[in-house]
Amino acid sequence: AKLKISALMASLPVQFTRNSLSTPYFSGRIRRSAFTEPRSFVTVHCSVRENGDDGQGFKKSLFPVKELGCIACAVISACTLTMASPVIAANQRLPPLSTDPNRCEQAFVGNTIGQANGVYDKPLDLRFCDYTNDQSNLKGKTLSAALMSGAKFDGADMTEVVMSKAYAVGASFKGVNFSNAVIDRVNFGKSDLKGAVFKNTVLSGSTFEEANLEDVVFEDTIIGYIDLQKICRNETINEEGRLVLGCR
Repeated sequence: AKLKISALMASLPVQFTRNSLSTPYFSGRIRRSAFTEPRSFVTVHCSVRENGDDGQGFKKSLFPVKELGCIACAVISACTLTMASPVIAANQRLPPLSTDPNRCEQAFVGNTIGQANGVYDKPLDLRFCDYTNDQSNLKGKTLSAALMSGAKFDGADMTEVVMSKAYAVGASFKGVNFSNAVIDRVNFGKSDLKGAVFKNTVLSGSTFEEANLEDVVFEDTIIGYIDLQKICRNETINEEGRLVLGCR
């Protein structure tokens, strides 16, 4: 039986054995696709081997396995689901910095493969790029699954952009205009958003841990209750911002 899950995780060999005269030998293997591959998935493969007179044994499919094998396979699957995490994990290992000399200009084209789903033929690597005061090239672009760590967008016009599943830890967005944008599941951890404008912006599932939200404008922002609670914990939001958001 195979279970496919959209996730990223290291290889994890697991074996379950039981000593008896007719010993079922159960094994499980979890395989991981590389981060840079699109549509990566984890495969859980379960099989059974019974020891024969020759000591070599033979394999059977999962279906005739006794209860022990079924339980063991369920355990492996549960472990897989527990350890599998979204694209932006706490201790995620990012791919090496792209050597493409024109990688920063790719932002002006955007992600045209998977759109908001964050699927791409190769990473949209914008790390350490400088888009300070860009008033035309980023507007309305789809930057899904973009790697933005260390990039500078200060004063840029990013109205109507689609940033889904982007990784913007440590980036600078001071004074950026995010009006009418879709900001979905973006990691803004430790980023500087001082004076940024989120007007009529869809702001869902994004995290702002240790981010600077001083003087950020939240006007007619579309945000879920749980996401709102998380944002309200950020102590850099001024009183006006907290009032607009409805923080208690």
